[in-house]
Amino acid sequence: MPNVGVYSRVMNSKRSVLISPEFTSFVGRGPCDPSALPADALILGFGDIGEPAVMMLGKDDLGDGATDHLVVFAISRTACLHLFDTLPKDEGRWYLPADLRGLGRSLVAVDGDGPAPTMLRTARSMELLCQLFAALKASRMVEVGGATTLSEDDITRVAAAHQLVNEYFQEKLTVSTVARRCGLSKAKLTHGFRQLYQCTVPEAVSARRLDHARQLLAQSDLPISSIGYRCGYLSNASFTRAFARRFGMAPTEMRRLEMTPS
Repeated sequence: MPNVGVYSRVMNSKRSVLISPEFTSFVGRGPCDPSALPADALILGFGDIGEPAVMMLGKDDLGDGATDHLVVFAISRTACLHLFDTLPKDEGRWYLPADLRGLGRSLVAVDGDGPAPTMLRTARSMELLCQLFAALKASRMVEVGGATTLSEDDITRVAAAHQLVNEYFQEKLTVSTVARRCGLSKAKLTHGFRQLYQCTVPEAVSARRLDHARQLLAQSDLPISSIGYRCGYLSNASFTRAFARRFGMAPTEMRRLEMTPS
């Protein structure tokens, strides 16, 4: 699909990364350049890459309406059907899972212009697009106003609690402390996590810690005991047990596999 990204920018507008004739990624603040839109474009706005939602946009939203969306994707409907065999529903809005928010933030974080930053924006845009559609097909995307018994206010608070878990996972986070910091009862927080994220608060904390630990194993030469401690585990034994339950192998084995040339 990609040619290799081509970068352009109209004054005070978002960066336009022309990934292919069928797909353009707009990054940053400001309006989108409508001349960079593919034909018959399906347009997705990612807001500020925080909680809660990614949403479908129309062409009329690409001016001032797009200013606060840090990432906007425009992909032709034909390409969507060819690549992903599905189209998101018109006017759809979904809560964005933490891993996709991380991808979105990594795209926004690319600094500078020129061939290298443009190539990096291209790669990260393609990854986010593919992971977004995979999450939609796997029903991981909870629809705003969809099948939930939570009020809009409670949804916002539960989403804030989820973001808190993802940002402060190294701390000692209990259901009580997270609920108190987000203005929810423990029961409402637990119920909200199950409805929006299909897990409990402790499961979300554990998953975030272990995913970060796996990243550190692959990208650093820190001792395994130090990695466990940095990720919130007070003993190497508890870290090793939790890691093996999630990934099916000990951290030492994972590191050996990650470092083995393919």
